[in-house]
Amino acid sequence: MQGWNRFTRMTSAMTVAAVALAAAALWADADPQAAVNAAFAKFKTLNEGKNADYIPALAKVDPNLFGVAVVTVDGKVYTAGDVATEVSIQSISKVFTMAQVIEEQGVESIEKRIGVDATGGRFNSIIAVEAVRTVVGSGAPEMNALVNPGAISATSMVKGASADEVWKRIIGIHDEFAGRPLAVLQDVYKSESDSNERNQAIGALMFAYGYIKTDWRQAVDLYTRQCSIGVNAKDLATMAATLAGMGRNPTTGKQVMDAAKVPPVLAVMATAGLYDDSGKWLYHTGLPAKSGVGGGIIAVSPGKFGIAVVSPPLDAAGNSVRAQKAIADISNALRGNPFAATVDR
Repeated sequence: MQGWNRFTRMTSAMTVAAVALAAAALWADADPQAAVNAAFAKFKTLNEGKNADYIPALAKVDPNLFGVAVVTVDGKVYTAGDVATEVSIQSISKVFTMAQVIEEQGVESIEKRIGVDATGGRFNSIIAVEAVRTVVGSGAPEMNALVNPGAISATSMVKGASADEVWKRIIGIHDEFAGRPLAVLQDVYKSESDSNERNQAIGALMFAYGYIKTDWRQAVDLYTRQCSIGVNAKDLATMAATLAGMGRNPTTGKQVMDAAKVPPVLAVMATAGLYDDSGKWLYHTGLPAKSGVGGGIIAVSPGKFGIAVVSPPLDAAGNSVRAQKAIADISNALRGNPFAATVDR
């Protein structure tokens, strides 16, 4: 393992440089703004899905809100629609809290404590926890940090001597990925806190099985708070582009995550980013992605760009209907699928 760590440290700088070269080649014969405009025009009148209503504040969000943004790894920004109105980040936050744990504690931390396999269940399934029947220490964990049980556990793993210290780390990494200070939407936080009995039950269960080793009530509260962070489509696209750029924020130029630790984050996004429809999404797009019930989806084309769409109406799996369609069209236009490599003959 020590040899691998030395190797990844040596290659990280070269990897980041290679990302910029790959991006330059991509945009030589592509028109990202045209792709964004076309997807926005095509889907702006789509009337499918409905807002999440199990959190009362989310049901009140304008269902017509529709913003599309692409940010490249070399810092170019292409947008259409409403890219300034903030919505709650919800489950997209799971990606960045997981990234914080991996950054602090290494690439094996999530795999050993929580697991990286898709559960096959819904994002808030308690049955999925019971079906695993694994108590930490008795075998390989079989949860995932991008569904609620694993995400609450990941939040509990962020280092800090107090709730305030843990929160500073959580909001801090979100700020760095977005390239600006973010804030909690207090109405969403209160609404979610007043109606999160299921997540409290999940927190207690994960504590009982040893996935959470600290105060599970604190973990649930901090998880609820991170889900209530306000973001817009441009913020989300910047966060996705930072992952696409191997941890370098393309708007601030700051290396916010060790490049060698980004691939595991993308891998978990690929396996579980769109809940129980993750396989279908990957089959059609090839993009690591993450959705949130606030209506946002981020997607990453490694080495090229990040895409984000905000549109609150969701399908039965909890994923934005417009966002899925718009992202797929844009990625196809820009050849974003990492599995669709071009081979010179």
